[in-house]
Amino acid sequence: MLVVKYHGHSCFSLTDENYKVLIDPFITGNPQTDLKKEVVNPTHILLTHGHSDHLGDAIEISIRNNAIIIAPNELAVYCQNNGALVHRMHIGGAKQFDFAWVKLTPAWHGSAVIDGDNIIYTGSPCGFVIKMSDKFIYHAGDTGLFGDMKLLGDLYPLDCALLPIGDNFVMGPDDALRAAGMLRAKINIPMHYNTFPEIEQDPYQFVDSLIAKHPVLQAKVLEPGESIIL
Repeated sequence: MLVVKYHGHSCFSLTDENYKVLIDPFITGNPQTDLKKEVVNPTHILLTHGHSDHLGDAIEISIRNNAIIIAPNELAVYCQNNGALVHRMHIGGAKQFDFAWVKLTPAWHGSAVIDGDNIIYTGSPCGFVIKMSDKFIYHAGDTGLFGDMKLLGDLYPLDCALLPIGDNFVMGPDDALRAAGMLRAKINIPMHYNTFPEIEQDPYQFVDSLIAKHPVLQAKVLEPGESIIL
């Protein structure tokens, strides 16, 4: 049994009987989250890129829990230099860990830590295909639409796709509908919306549109703290 829980913006946890994986733990400063950084206790942390609304509190959480951060090489090195435990990966690479099989996928976006006037490059952004408890989950990360999403759908029998819909910085609802059609995941969950004024969207309208356009697929809005069982 695998529990997929939404924690606002692009943050999710994946939990089975032995492990708890936290993806993009943007907690501090996130008006949508149900989490408190002081009490989360993941065994592993996955990071899609270095922007503050995705890197979030990962380093502090990693240090407190001895949780390994898995991220693209440059971002992992940045986290390591700040005291975190890391495993470095990069786009196209995959690895079988004790908790899951993880593959890094492309994402059309940027990746940097912005500290005042300083911009620290943190490599290419990514998405993740994760096989955990025999279920395949695709976390798209921050990305625009790209044609190789169809290839991901051909290669992996996706049980769940986590898709940004906020527009402006990432895919909007129309492109996310096209992405869902290419990925063909059994259930699609919108993310990366309504945290900031620039990404205000109606996730329920997106879900209704997806079901109407792709009747064989399922879609669901998760409010922060809500979960599904795969």
